[in-house]
Amino acid sequence: MLAVMKKELKSYLLSPIGYVFIGIFLLLFSVFFYISIFSYQSMNFEYLFYNGATILTFVAPVLTMGMFASERKTGTEQLILTSPRSMTSIVLGKLLAAGIILLITEIMTLIYFVILKCFGNPSLTVALTTLFGFFLLSLAYLSFGMFASSITESQIVAYFITAGVFLLMWFLPDINSNLEMFSLISMFDKFPRGLITISEVVTFLSFSGLFILLTMIVLQRRKSVK
Repeated sequence: MLAVMKKELKSYLLSPIGYVFIGIFLLLFSVFFYISIFSYQSMNFEYLFYNGATILTFVAPVLTMGMFASERKTGTEQLILTSPRSMTSIVLGKLLAAGIILLITEIMTLIYFVILKCFGNPSLTVALTTLFGFFLLSLAYLSFGMFASSITESQIVAYFITAGVFLLMWFLPDINSNLEMFSLISMFDKFPRGLITISEVVTFLSFSGLFILLTMIVLQRRKSVK
């Protein structure tokens, strides 16, 4: 698993993908930060991550769309399917590499906390709670995006499946209030308020675990067919 993670992490850092993700996310985050401070006079670091969740919906698929789709299209998927490594180590290794890129991005957002600290007194506890919730949300996005990449050979299709599904989940509570339990963004809502509840943490991890498992099943079935 660690060998796969290092390989994937290296590919993110030696290609434009990792830098494109980090750059676009921080650029858009900076725009929302400027608007929040100068237009709304808000000094709340944690509220910026509501906007961060919006950015994530469109940017996270950049990290996941090529995980398996590109290898399937170029034919290098055969190397994965015939590898002596277990499917679990391959899938988790790829997910961990993308997770590290996201974690690096989150750490870099702390510069905005430092800026706000110079002019106000934002709560570090609430900020860390928000970052924890945002990482769980990001992990759910990555897990689903990885699954989407495993069922197609087109990176573009994988991108739109991932972004489309999460956009739909955004609007589920508006369609019917009973569907709020299926909206990840609604579950994330408590973290910027400084609340960590077991139900939200378990739901995020269960969602991620489900699509990690489904990705393994898809690849295992393809391996058996080959």
